Amino acid sequence: MKRILFAMLLVGVMLTSAQASVVQNIDATAARKLLQENPQVFLLDVRTPQEYWQVRLTGAHLIPIDNFLARIAEVPKDRPLLIYCAVGSRSSQVAEYLARQGYPEVYNLNGGIWAWQLRKFPVLKGAP
Repeated sequence: MKRILFAMLLVGVMLTSAQASVVQNIDATAARKLLQENPQVFLLDVRTPQEYWQVRLTGAHLIPIDNFLARIAEVPKDRPLLIYCAVGSRSSQVAEYLARQGYPEVYNLNGGIWAWQLRKFPVLKGAP
């Protein structure tokens, strides 16, 4: 299922490349600063529900990558987006797709939530 979704995302990226904006890959320190300085940032977690319940960033909206295309309408186009996953692989794919769809300000958290935790930045644990 994930391979099919990734293929669909890739096709979408290729078909819409003329409209593309640029994804900004940022580290955990820059991501934390972005969240602190701009309360309008929409924080998107693309991991599984099980991963989300184990550990997540405060204020994150969960849209698992496997459900992303069906739920893309939940992602606002008029706010900056910061996308994360466990280590940055899934989030980079979603970030690229959103940029290709014309979302103007898209950030990907390099290293994902694990890089965030390595810096001992705050997280939430347990079921929401």
